[in-house]
Amino acid sequence: MNVLTMPSPPAGDAVRAYSLKTIGVSKIFGPLTALDDVSISVEAGEFHALLGENGAGKSTLVKCIMGFYSADRGKVLLNGAEAKIANPRDARANGIGMVYQHFTLVPSLTGAENLVISRADAPSIFDWKKEKAGLEAFLNRMPFRVPLDVPVSALAAGEKQKLEILKLLYLDQRLLILDEPTSVLTPGEADEMLGLLRGMTQRKEVSVIMITHKFREVTAFADSVSVLRRGRKVGGGKVSELSVEDMARMMIGDTPIRDRAIRADRAPGDVVLDLSALYADDDEGLPALDQFNLKVHAGEIVGIAGVSGNGQSELVEVLSGQRPLKDGRIVVKDEIFEPNRKSYAKLKIFGLPEEPLKNATVPRMTVAENMAFRTFDQPPSAWLGWWLSVGPMRTKARALIKQYRVKTSSPESAIADLSGGNVQRAVLARELSGEVDLLIVANPCFGLDFASVAEIRAQIMEQRNRGAAVLLVSEDLDEILDLADRVAVMSAGTINYVSPVGSTNRAEIGKHMAGH
Repeated sequence: MNVLTMPSPPAGDAVRAYSLKTIGVSKIFGPLTALDDVSISVEAGEFHALLGENGAGKSTLVKCIMGFYSADRGKVLLNGAEAKIANPRDARANGIGMVYQHFTLVPSLTGAENLVISRADAPSIFDWKKEKAGLEAFLNRMPFRVPLDVPVSALAAGEKQKLEILKLLYLDQRLLILDEPTSVLTPGEADEMLGLLRGMTQRKEVSVIMITHKFREVTAFADSVSVLRRGRKVGGGKVSELSVEDMARMMIGDTPIRDRAIRADRAPGDVVLDLSALYADDDEGLPALDQFNLKVHAGEIVGIAGVSGNGQSELVEVLSGQRPLKDGRIVVKDEIFEPNRKSYAKLKIFGLPEEPLKNATVPRMTVAENMAFRTFDQPPSAWLGWWLSVGPMRTKARALIKQYRVKTSSPESAIADLSGGNVQRAVLARELSGEVDLLIVANPCFGLDFASVAEIRAQIMEQRNRGAAVLLVSEDLDEILDLADRVAVMSAGTINYVSPVGSTNRAEIGKHMAGH
């Protein structure tokens, strides 16, 4: 029988937070063991971080806790008592709530309306005078406020994320699970939100489990950490007793990590990419690029930072020919650039777009065929530009697979069968196997494991050191600070701040990301 009442709170009048333990939780999907005997412990009022590489089992574990999945073995304890959670409704009834990577609010409704309709006992007809009085009393007890009388669509990303958390607190959830909660926030917004939650855990008002890949957030805000690898818990402990190196070693095990590429000391060369007064619309016909100006020189990486949705995706689509340019001029090496295959080859432009399995490959075609997209119509793979020879394509693919350490059972395997990191490596192998003058990459390491991130960042830095101009579009500010020579902040479709990385800081960049 499912437990549909709140478990008893821990002893102590001031303690509202719940403790949680998973004991021997296992989950199997056909031949795949996603979780294997995983036990974690979160004390009441603790801020607990859940770390692991892509596919380590983090999301599967919290989905078992939330009732999205039913564990094949094991149990969940709340405040020491077993909780039978068959679905998310049971999780809510037991005081467990989750904040997802993407917002779940209704954009056209106000904050107040989103809160009230989330209640299980929401009436058919609302007494708004009574409801607003109740909401005001609720906000007076909270450590932060959000405007509740405007549509959610008018709120900033940070306010929306706060409203997601307020919704769980309004529903009296005592254990909050956060799935990459800062991915849509500026650095300032992220630190503010996590700091407020940290304060609530210290006051024993809530307990927090946070899935994250950012070590900085773990060391700054978490009390304890559990590390998963290949479906098993492989380590953890008090954050104060662990170094970043300790946690990284737990995550990767014996996986070889490529040494970080050293930044060559060189002055930027001539302008390779000149973007002048670009205008473009989004899919709804609204302005996405608004007088966008930027120059990228040979031998430098320019990182475009910004909160998701400020025109970064549309910029990359314009440069790749996937979106029409409404006005403006793109110049590459002093030539007007038209984004097509012929120009890409002539001007030695290569790229790694966001979601490469969707945007840079044909999933059902083989690894060898996908690696040949840039050269299939050239000798020795083709005669007279049309007679294809499969042998040379396979030979080249085998060489690239070995050189770029792409893990695949065969060059003839469908590229869709590869892991996300290996799809990235395969595309990079194709794009970097020739002479590169301009490299355009977008969120190259999103969702990838620790080893793949190190490999791909090293490949990007090596191209810069060889003299290529690199335009790096990334929503990961740590990635930009690690790789870029200059940072350009994008807000509302335009560049509002440019600085050498060594002459700025996270706070200054974050201020401009927020549009100030």
